[in-house]
Parts: sequence; structure tokens; C-alpha cells
Amino acid sequence: MKAWRFYGFGDMRLDDLPVPEIRPGHVLAQILCVQPSVTEAQLAFGIPTLAFERIKRRLETEAPIQLFGHEFCARVVAVGEGVTRFSEEDRVAARAKLPCENCPLCLSGKGQLCRKGPIIGFQLPGCFCEYAMLPEIALTHVDDRISDSEAACLQSLSDSVASVETAELHIGDSVAIFGQGSMGLECMQIVRASGAGRIITVDVRPEACAMSRELGADHVINARDTDPVEAIRDLTGGNGADVVFECAGGSPKQGLAGVQTLMHAIDSVRSGGKIIGVSWFGAPLQFDIDTLRERSLRYLFPDISTLEHLEHTVRLVATGRVRLKPTITHVLEGIDQVPKAFEITANKSQYKAINPAQVVLCR
Repeated sequence: MKAWRFYGFGDMRLDDLPVPEIRPGHVLAQILCVQPSVTEAQLAFGIPTLAFERIKRRLETEAPIQLFGHEFCARVVAVGEGVTRFSEEDRVAARAKLPCENCPLCLSGKGQLCRKGPIIGFQLPGCFCEYAMLPEIALTHVDDRISDSEAACLQSLSDSVASVETAELHIGDSVAIFGQGSMGLECMQIVRASGAGRIITVDVRPEACAMSRELGADHVINARDTDPVEAIRDLTGGNGADVVFECAGGSPKQGLAGVQTLMHAIDSVRSGGKIIGVSWFGAPLQFDIDTLRERSLRYLFPDISTLEHLEHTVRLVATGRVRLKPTITHVLEGIDQVPKAFEITANKSQYKAINPAQVVLCR
């Protein structure tokens, strides 16, 4: 089979490899559609973010290796011994982070909290390839109403579901969301489906603001020409939003907001309110923690998404409560286009992309 392998940061090559031999508890699947996450796109070019040091060590000691590719849709072509939930021809999507099945949390029935297990595309081979061997415990069925392209977004959507669950929304809560890339738009639609009252979104890209308005935001603020903190306070009677999602922070080299949107989030939330930290910053940061203490603010981080979250995303998309198709702006054809997908995803603002760029490997 053809598979992309990394020889170093910024050095990926299309190699010929044997099709993986199927193992018990796994399925062999043909990859239909795959996309790099924003985090993977940054790591591919050596931009520090989540797991940077681990990826750097792997490249230094194990290269060439199959890295990245945990956001995908695939078709099962064979099932291993002990697999009971899937059959040949089933379409599947996956959660990325798996339980280790050996730690005290896993052995006590709390495997959804485990942080010691492998991640598809990081410790396990990813799916920028024609065929992949995937553990059954990672997979969910894809509803027939969901396209291959939409299914490739389900893993990211499951992380957004976990982010919204962390907020513990109350019916009618006012919500502000900084960043209207793929996860910001997902969070916006999920809070809308979860009973939020006034939904306010913020971005600096006209195409992202337009998409946010199309998908259901009540108020859309372009921070290039409007002070978002002042606007959010005006829209909430001077109080600030009950819950603020920060989905825009990260490396300015990739068109992200650095730490500015976190500062804005702190200033935009009401006293006693909650800030949900969705972004990865890639480096330590400084902010005035006494402000959080004085105003009784909660700065919360989402738990890892579970198989139950992933299964819920299937229902959300299949029933139209969350719309993914409008956000999929760049779709490439053929495995040879994978490097271009990384380039577009790492520079979404330059290419006016909303969702990561996708590659269709098979129809």
C-alpha cells in the first residue's frame, strides 16, 4: 500500500509499505477520507504545540514513521478475532485517545479518564495511508445520512462535545465563543443545540464570521473593526457572558491569536462565570490569576472525548442539529495531495479555509 511517513519535521514522503496484518480486537480498514488536525499541521512543520517534545523524540529515534491522521472515515475490509461490533463494508470513524486498559483507572471501570493510553497517529500509526489497522474500542459506526467528508470531522466534533459538556450549560445561558474555525463553529452549534440563550461569536476573518452567521450565531463580532470585550458586555447588559469558549489561541505563525483571545475571554465573562479553554498554546503563558480569584472565575479544560461523545456526534450530524458540510471548504483528490492538505491546514487564513483541508483517498 501507499503510506505517508515522516522523516523529520517538514519532511514527509510517500512510501510503499506492506498492508498491516490484522490482529485480534482490530479491524483492517480502507481509508476513504482523511484530514490533518490543526495541531497535526503545526507539528508537521515543527511548530511547538501539544505533544511537540514527544513527536520530536520519535522523529529523532524512530524515523521514518507513520504520523498523524486521526480524523478520518474508513470502510472495514476485514475483522480480527474477537471483533463483535463491526463487519466488512461498515463505515467507521474513530476517537483518537484510547485507554491503556492496565492502569488503576481502567481497571476500576473509569477508562474514559485514562491518560496513559496511545493516540491514533501519535503512538499508533495514523491514517494518511491506503489501509490502516484500527482497534475496535476506538470505532463507531457512521450513519448512512453522513457523507465520508462529514464523517472525517466527527473526531474533532467529539472533542467539541466534550468541551461543551465541561461547561455544564444552563438553559438560557449567554455564551461567547472566541474563534470560528472548525472547533469554534462546532462548539457554537452544540451550545445552540444544548439550550444556550444568546450566542455571541468572535473572529477576525470575514469568511469565518459569515460562516458563523450562516450556522446560527445570534451576534457575530469581527474583532478587526469592533472591540469584542465592549461588544459582549453591551450585549449582556454590562455583565459579560455566562460562559466563554476560547477557541482561537495558539501560534501566531499559523494565523492563530497567541494569548490575546484568552485575555479577551477573561474580560468578557461575567463574575462567577466560566471560561472553557479549548485551544492549545504550545508554550507557558502568563496572566493575572488574582483577577480570576477576585472575580470567582472558573477556567476549565475539557476532558478527553469518549466513545459515547463520538456516538453522540453521529446523532447530531445525522439529524441535522450540527451542520458540517458548509465548513468543508477544501477537498483534495488522491493520496499524493496529502502534503497540500497539511499546507492549507497550517495556513487556513491564507487559503480562506474553515475546516482542515481534506483528502479523498477512495470513493
